Amino acid sequence: MKRKHSKWKFVSLVLIIFILCLSTVAVNPVSASTEQPKTEMRAVWISTVLNIDMKAGMTKEQYIAWVRQTLDKLKASKLNTVIYQVRPTNDAMYPSKLAPWSSYITGKKQGTNPGYDPLAIMVEEAHRRGMELHAWMNPYRVTMPSQKLSDLASNNVARTNPGWVVKYGKQYYLNPGLPEVQNYLVETVKELVANYDIDAVHMDDYFYPYKIAKEAFPDQSAYKKYGGSFKKVEDWRRDNVNQLVKKLYIAIKETKPYVQFGISPFGVWRNKSVDKTGSDTKAGVNNYDDLYADVRTWIKSGTIDYIAPQIYWSRTLSVAKYGTLLDWWSHEVQTYTKTHPVHLYIGLADYKVGNDSDAAWKNKMELPNQILANRSEKTAAMGQMHFSLKSMESNKLGYATIVNQQLYNYTALTPGTVWDNTTAPAEPTFVQVTKEARGRKIEIIDENAIQPRKYVIYRFVGNSEGSYDNPKNIVDVVYNMNGITAFVDKTALAKHSYTYGITAISATGVESKNAFVVKEGK
Repeated sequence: MKRKHSKWKFVSLVLIIFILCLSTVAVNPVSASTEQPKTEMRAVWISTVLNIDMKAGMTKEQYIAWVRQTLDKLKASKLNTVIYQVRPTNDAMYPSKLAPWSSYITGKKQGTNPGYDPLAIMVEEAHRRGMELHAWMNPYRVTMPSQKLSDLASNNVARTNPGWVVKYGKQYYLNPGLPEVQNYLVETVKELVANYDIDAVHMDDYFYPYKIAKEAFPDQSAYKKYGGSFKKVEDWRRDNVNQLVKKLYIAIKETKPYVQFGISPFGVWRNKSVDKTGSDTKAGVNNYDDLYADVRTWIKSGTIDYIAPQIYWSRTLSVAKYGTLLDWWSHEVQTYTKTHPVHLYIGLADYKVGNDSDAAWKNKMELPNQILANRSEKTAAMGQMHFSLKSMESNKLGYATIVNQQLYNYTALTPGTVWDNTTAPAEPTFVQVTKEARGRKIEIIDENAIQPRKYVIYRFVGNSEGSYDNPKNIVDVVYNMNGITAFVDKTALAKHSYTYGITAISATGVESKNAFVVKEGK
């Protein structure tokens, strides 16, 4: 280690830190409550469709208050990412030239302007707390079962281009087989990524709709027109989704290369009974044959940055055991990552805790034990995503308290997509630490030509440094505020002297090799 010495407020120290690992730190399940990974995805879905997690009709002031209160609670629980549903039904939770205002923000007719920008507020408030914002979209869904096309805004493309729409069951969908639909969806994502400082675009499991018994999906005319090179309509449908995923990935990277593209598919790719390379499960639905989501192809071709299968079953459910699927998805990610690595996160069924016919969910430890399984050195999982906000807040059986106090009691960094850019940023050029009544004020000045996206604030008691790999030493993560960033460490005690080490994090999650170090009392 090389050291530079000056007065305590201006002390800097060069410390070699490894670039963030591409895999989660191994954790012994027996002691996982204390030996936690430094890098782990801890996300929660905030579902706006049908106002599941967010009520409608809030004023700007009420909405801001709700966002701040919600994010404060999540931050206190050491979650590091929110997945905010911004396009639930071919609408938008932000001003868009391509889609009408969502009715789920105002509670009024689709297209009604709320008078503020919900997404902009959510992004700003999340970043103020050092949390990532993943913008969640549903690509094809136009209506929910209770809605008619006449309920939609007049400028909704489902009304201006009725030929793009098909009805299946009680819902309307954009036809995935039409090139015009694919082009439109690509443009909506370009607009979203260009206009907002989001960290990722996130899609869930709604591709071709879940099958309805004795009802065929009405896309035969599109298949006849565009599916000539495919002998089976099923193969054509899978190719339609593959093409959209590829085009979205390219559009995102061309717009902002560091923005991630993640997908959260149904938890079973295929059962072993129909494909020997499938999982040893007996699920009634699967991605490949029912939703035409060829997830393996996305992983193999590198057209996603992360995959977050929704493994919404217990560890003992015979037809689809959690551990069986965790191992299967781990194997997929480890085996088929050809173009670049793909992160594996697991979608967890918080909504089932204390509320499911499977008796396993009556045990408050079921979900915490799933997190411990994710941390096992045998898996490729790098964290989890919780469905959804209201379930975490309701905290049935006290499961969320266990998660927060025993499994998420230290801060974790979000995994980076270092394959997009491996360049490590320089440490900040200057850091000042000042004692205040409320703790320590930390001012970070960064005059480097290439600005980092975030900083990690490490704190050690006394005048010597501890481990930069131990999450116990992370005070917080803060976003770079245009080169002049301020943070208050409210947990610092007046009677103690501390050593602070500040590292920089690039937009792709690469941590600086050096830390700017400030030692109090010197």
